[in-house]
Amino acid sequence: MLHDPNHLYIFDTTLRDGEQVPGCQLTTPEKIEIAKDLERLGVDIIEAGFPVSSPGDFQSVVELSKAVNDVIICALTRANMNDIDVAADALKYAKRPRIHTGIGSSDMHIKYKFNSTREEILERAVAAVKHAKKYVEDVEFYAEDAGRADLAFLAQMIEAVIAAGATVVNIPDTNGYCLPDQYGAKIKYLKENVSNIDQAIISAHCHNDLGLATANSIAAVQNGARQVECTINGIGERAGNTSLEEVAMILKVHNQAFGGLSSNIDSKMFTYLSRKVSEMMNMPVQPNKAIVGRNAFAHSSGIHQDGFLKHRENYEIIRPEDVGLAEADIILTARSGRHALKHHLERLGYNLDKDKLADCYQRFLVMADAKKEIVDADLLILVQEN
Repeated sequence: MLHDPNHLYIFDTTLRDGEQVPGCQLTTPEKIEIAKDLERLGVDIIEAGFPVSSPGDFQSVVELSKAVNDVIICALTRANMNDIDVAADALKYAKRPRIHTGIGSSDMHIKYKFNSTREEILERAVAAVKHAKKYVEDVEFYAEDAGRADLAFLAQMIEAVIAAGATVVNIPDTNGYCLPDQYGAKIKYLKENVSNIDQAIISAHCHNDLGLATANSIAAVQNGARQVECTINGIGERAGNTSLEEVAMILKVHNQAFGGLSSNIDSKMFTYLSRKVSEMMNMPVQPNKAIVGRNAFAHSSGIHQDGFLKHRENYEIIRPEDVGLAEADIILTARSGRHALKHHLERLGYNLDKDKLADCYQRFLVMADAKKEIVDADLLILVQEN
């Protein structure tokens, strides 16, 4: 599989890892609706499900394969032959199919999950990739718990699976354990110590148990990873996955730092898609969530509001329009200043002179102390009292 070293491949697993959250299961028609939106968003790969896990997941992979055109459709398996056979069957209608197979790579997983040895695990990894390769050209291998794996053994495993035909090698921080410099160093070590690493794309799959999923994914990209596995709103098991919108906007804001690395993502769809996924999966987005949270472009501090209204770049590094919002919110609270009050009154058509504004502001503060947030109806009462 030829890949563009200047392109960051966005692998969306909202419909697989994201959907594993208790209470967030989607029907096949709902999955198709989101998949079509993800295709419009510009993701490169959609992980459609884990076909062997249930008849519903199998059917979803079949139907998603039919529904999208340009995106790679990926199906997850464990490193066993039946999983891979079932995945290949589910992908039979995919225009661009990928099988994603793998096995534990840390000594903890090898001993306590598989009750096995490094040698046996290596054999199973290679056998799984070779078997998947019989069905599809594009095979991704995940070295589960790579975040805690021994580096030399991890490099040995990655070299072996690439030799067996893996086109993408996924280095998951399955438990969200790594610090960004540790995870970045792990990717760098593989780049420098796996002799055939240029024959595959390195992928980052990070969990957010310590709130470091996005930071770790970015560290991986800085050290040579060219695929990031992520979800809309960062949803996923436990504390969630890497947030797609965060990765895309970091790449946009700091593009020069990444040497002009690009993705196909249309960031103007983020607000729409974030809200849609939140509603469909019954997973509220925290108000202070980066990029898509309700407060991400809301200013309530008087000092911030004044600076923003004078020159918005004082307090905004991303324009709301870039993520599909009409404009930033200047929220009126007891922390707001005269400038913010004047802004909202003018928006409503009231231009008060300096003295009237000062009087209105004092009454505004009394009202704002009594209420959490001041809305337009409250402002109209204040002006009419003037």
